[in-house]
Amino acid sequence: MLDNRENMNVVIVGHVDHGKSTIIGRLLADTDSLPDGKLAFVAENCRRNSKPFEYAFLLDALKEEQNQGITIDCARCFFKTKKRNYIIIDAPGHIEFLKNMVSGAARAEAALLVIDATEGVQQNSRRHGYMLSLLGIKQVAVLINKMDLVGYDLYIYEKVKEEYSEFLQKINIHSSFFIPVSGFQGDNVAGKSLNMSWYKGPNVLQVLEGFIAEPILENKPFRMPVQSVYKFTQNGDKRRIIAGTIDSGKVMVGDEIVFYPSGKKTTVKTIEAFNEPTVYSSKAGYATGFTLTDPIYISRGELATKENELKPKVACKIKANIFWLGKEPLKKTKNYYLKLGTAQVGMRLESVIKVIDASTLEEQTKDEIIKNDVAECILTLDKDIAFDLPDDIIETSRFVIVDNFEITGGGIIQESLTDKHSRLKRQVQLRNYRWENSQISRDERAERYNQKSILLFITSSPEIPRKAYAKALERYLFDRGKMVYFLSMGNLQYGIDADIKLSSKNDKSEHFRRLAEVANLMVDAGLILIVTARELSQDDLELIELGVNREVINTVWIGEHVNTDICCDLHIANVLSESEVVNKILLFLQTKGVIFKP
Repeated sequence: MLDNRENMNVVIVGHVDHGKSTIIGRLLADTDSLPDGKLAFVAENCRRNSKPFEYAFLLDALKEEQNQGITIDCARCFFKTKKRNYIIIDAPGHIEFLKNMVSGAARAEAALLVIDATEGVQQNSRRHGYMLSLLGIKQVAVLINKMDLVGYDLYIYEKVKEEYSEFLQKINIHSSFFIPVSGFQGDNVAGKSLNMSWYKGPNVLQVLEGFIAEPILENKPFRMPVQSVYKFTQNGDKRRIIAGTIDSGKVMVGDEIVFYPSGKKTTVKTIEAFNEPTVYSSKAGYATGFTLTDPIYISRGELATKENELKPKVACKIKANIFWLGKEPLKKTKNYYLKLGTAQVGMRLESVIKVIDASTLEEQTKDEIIKNDVAECILTLDKDIAFDLPDDIIETSRFVIVDNFEITGGGIIQESLTDKHSRLKRQVQLRNYRWENSQISRDERAERYNQKSILLFITSSPEIPRKAYAKALERYLFDRGKMVYFLSMGNLQYGIDADIKLSSKNDKSEHFRRLAEVANLMVDAGLILIVTARELSQDDLELIELGVNREVINTVWIGEHVNTDICCDLHIANVLSESEVVNKILLFLQTKGVIFKP
């Protein structure tokens, strides 16, 4: 594959037993693309087991696949012509293995869809066609296979072609090619058929050569989902390497990088490679690590982009086309995870716009989505993710849905929707984008101050003396040399929030936005910031999280009953003396690694 030919990924799909693997096996054999001796080995193996030779066995590497006679996983095979290097993905056709087919089709630029002439168009034939449309694959050639079993009958070919053409037009796939083939006999696979003189069109190999390859991924805008951040400390090595695999585009030393959804901006300082000479660039398809000129905090799930290229979308509410494969229905009352790239966030089904029968294309109105349904939905996420729309970059528009550690669905994001905090998110994103980074990193401050910076909320019902507890905690930490500060909400309301307090529109969200900005500054300076608030709710906390990294926020509820919906990190149920409450919070901070035991 390391030559100047262009590359193309082609998926082959179809109903079970319609002959996909046989066609691929024949294609490999007729183009001399098999390893030396492979054909003879399979033929001898069939002879020993008293089985008739089948070209499908060239692909069926798993013993259980040969025993069951069906392909149960996505097999990839490679061959090349003078024009291209091809990766042919043989995706399973049985309905139980539909999600494997979707995984196999995920990177395909074109598709071959196989229909058995003896059986005609089946339910899965339509479903697979719809799935290809859903995945954005528009180049499709339909192979009407096993023509030898129907006597190479033109009428049967025309009947299947007419029926399936009508279906494809409804799903916006305009197939230019319907090819009558026999995978077993080799008719119209890599050469012309002497048995079907009535067919004047190209064979399968010629169609593959005629497909248009997508633009080279490295020529698209730069996208790299952050997989991990590696920190080195040995022998004075203080590098923090941002690592991931580049989905599209390329990156060079000196490029300005923007991470989304946070909006943080910096510059690539070095590109790192294990046991390799110094490199200055990397491109799509390569696992890559790079260091930054500024010590900004980046975590897994962020999407690295280049400042001067197309910006991704950022949202926590999306409209998407999804397919559902779970045994249990997709319900509004249940929580799921959405995984896109390296980002994994909590997800809920907000509404079902319409459910589409992938076989008949009939639209239905439902409150839930059952197995094998395809639907247009509104999804609400626990936090923002960065993505692209399919017409821009298909690689970063596809996602999967996880339920109980199992992939149970997937789809494509069609539209970014606004939510109630969209304005505040844009302000925070702009703040991060314009932020002037210090040369001193958060880790360096933690090492100097012998503590980790944190925003600690102490909240309770009105009758609990939370301010007294907070001040006692501040005094204890200060007396032991910690960088700590106590802040009451009232300090802000009659200070930087005075204009809101006195206005007719007492905007609660703006109060919390300003609190988050103050807290972000103090936490960035390395302090332990203690804030008291009455009956803090989960919605209040989510407003704070817009402006302060969630990893540094912790909440303590004091009092027997937690009377809001907040998910607190520590609940002190009994109202105790100041020293007892302080000791419980200190133990909590020690277990979190904020401070260390004396």
